Amino acid sequence: MSLIVGICGGSGSGKTTLTNKIYENFLENAVVIPMDNYYKDFPEIPFSERIKINYDHIDTFENELLIEHLTMLKNGKSIEMPLYDYTTFLRKKDRITVHPKKLILVEGILLFAHPELVKLFDVKIFVDTDADVRILRRILRDVKLRGRNLDWVVNQYLTTAKPMHETFVEPSKKFADVIVPEGGNNEIASDMIIKSIGKKLDL
Repeated sequence: MSLIVGICGGSGSGKTTLTNKIYENFLENAVVIPMDNYYKDFPEIPFSERIKINYDHIDTFENELLIEHLTMLKNGKSIEMPLYDYTTFLRKKDRITVHPKKLILVEGILLFAHPELVKLFDVKIFVDTDADVRILRRILRDVKLRGRNLDWVVNQYLTTAKPMHETFVEPSKKFADVIVPEGGNNEIASDMIIKSIGKKLDL
């Protein structure tokens, strides 16, 4: 049976950094499942309209598929994980075969906003970072890595990301077993989490 760890937090909070730190300590015994790969696909909608979709809302994720895949992994079955292209706002044609591991790390902004997802996590970690730090990180990431311009990023943050964070992400903090200020940059918290997971897995 696998240990499923959910790592949640606002966009730019540092949850991916924390996830990677944990993963690097377990490697062949672990796998990472990004919630972003489960964005719904809208190939029938023109690009000019796809960019207007509120991707910070829980309903833009194919939650049922993510739940199905995590349940399969927990039961020792492999999955075909979708991949997402942030530049086109579409799923890629390729999928990745993911085999069950002792440790399954799942990270995403809205993991704790879906009751059925919350039930699947054996450990729930919320990464809590100040809003001004998160927006700066989001701007740098979206402009440098996702091919978006500054005006678009700022507008998206103000119209969808910020209100959705306040509606879904922040309230979901109450479901966390552990709250980590500053995410992966919090060395003490990271070390404690890694040791605790290693103890649970007997590794």
